[in-house]
Amino acid sequence: MATAQKKKREEMSGIERLSLRVSSMINHPVAQIQRWVTIHRLDTDGDREWEEVMGLLSETDGIDMAFNDDGSVKLRWDPQGEEERVAEVENLFEVAMDEPAPF
Repeated sequence: MATAQKKKREEMSGIERLSLRVSSMINHPVAQIQRWVTIHRLDTDGDREWEEVMGLLSETDGIDMAFNDDGSVKLRWDPQGEEERVAEVENLFEVAMDEPAPF
C-alpha cells in the first residue's frame, strides 16, 4: 500500500502538488470561516510552479493577494455562496493541472 501511494505521489508534477496543497489550504474549514489563508513556499516548490499558481490566483476575481517579506502570500476573499466558491477554486486548479509541462 505504501509503495502504491509513493508511486502515485512521484507521478504528480510539481504544479499538481502545489495546486493541490493551495486548494486544500483555501478549502480548509478554518480558512473558509476566516476568509483568509497564508501560503508558505516550500523548498520543494519550483520557481516555475510557484509563479504559475500565484499567477492563476492573481487573475481570480474576488481574491486579494499580499506578498509578505518572508516570501509567503496571504490570500483574502469576500464571502460568496458555498457553491460558487468551491466551483471557482476547483476550476482554477483544473486549468493548471490540464496544461502540459513546457519541457
